[in-house]
Amino acid sequence: MSQYLSPAQLKGFTSLSELSAQQYADIQPQLLIQPFLAGQIVVSTEKSLQLRCFLLSGDLFYQSELGDELYIEAGSECSQHPLPENTSQPYTLIAATDCTVVLVSRARLARLMTWQQALQDLLLEFEAEGEDVEWLFALLQNPLFSRVPATNIRQMLQRLQSIDLPAGADVLVQGEQGERCYFLRSGSAQVSQCTAGETRVLAELTVGACFGEEALLSDGPRNATVTLLEASRVLYLERADFLELLKAPVTQQVTFAQVGELLKHNAQWLDVRRADEYERGYAAQALHMPLDLLRLKARLLNKETTYLCYCDNGRRSQSAVFLLTQLGFKAYALEGGVDVLSPVAREAFLCESGPGYLLRAGGRLERSA
Repeated sequence: MSQYLSPAQLKGFTSLSELSAQQYADIQPQLLIQPFLAGQIVVSTEKSLQLRCFLLSGDLFYQSELGDELYIEAGSECSQHPLPENTSQPYTLIAATDCTVVLVSRARLARLMTWQQALQDLLLEFEAEGEDVEWLFALLQNPLFSRVPATNIRQMLQRLQSIDLPAGADVLVQGEQGERCYFLRSGSAQVSQCTAGETRVLAELTVGACFGEEALLSDGPRNATVTLLEASRVLYLERADFLELLKAPVTQQVTFAQVGELLKHNAQWLDVRRADEYERGYAAQALHMPLDLLRLKARLLNKETTYLCYCDNGRRSQSAVFLLTQLGFKAYALEGGVDVLSPVAREAFLCESGPGYLLRAGGRLERSA
């Protein structure tokens, strides 16, 4: 069974110890503990500038392309840093003894560290200005903000406007047009949806939650009602500010030509169209989770899987990516949706029909009857 670096083990490494819980969740699939036998190459010269190595046990032998050499023992001060530290020269790492290591993308780690430092600076800046840093910290734990540059976050906070509302007030009403997205500053709220005269509760929202973005992304009416469960303070961001500061960095898109490589690495198609659209034709083994039920059903998805969301024109899939990102999943939207495909490519892509595939508890995938 695969074993990953635990949050407790992060404390043994200076850079990883600063990761937030959400950042750890984002990078955890990369933190696979790998064993090597004495004499094996741990990091080759060809891959040396792409990877960072963390030594958990055993000893490593470092040799640079220029001939510099270093013997590194687990537990030493040197091993508390990503190996090798501060080098731009190609190198080789060899297992001097049987050892275990974690290999992480150098670029990914650099991005996380840069964002973490920017977050710390932002919190200190707002604390100095008398802001409620605890609320701000709760807001920034939302996974979607790990993809938003710190400069965007700062501008967003400056543009937010505040309203105080009583318990029972509807912040959003299903069917209305949406011009703003909202953040819960204090209090709590309930998300509900009415279908065929029956109202269902989809979710409860707590401090720091973002909601109302689906209508802005899809340019359609609100697909749910959000009602305050207690007197609350709600912040809102106008459509133009939302699209400028949040949409672009969060709703990552891929072209049809790019998905092949992702599918080779455990990605999964996710069809977010209505049931009638899905049953007429869908991608091979594509899961079906209509956008209006995605928040409710997302608990069945696997956070170690990358989801490739698609719909007709790309708008609903962008909404799905934004929502999944908030919930801590990795997702991409198919750019332009299936409408941009040629008739031949579209027919080849939407190659299955009927009720399709369902995801059960525990991540079990099965064909529906």
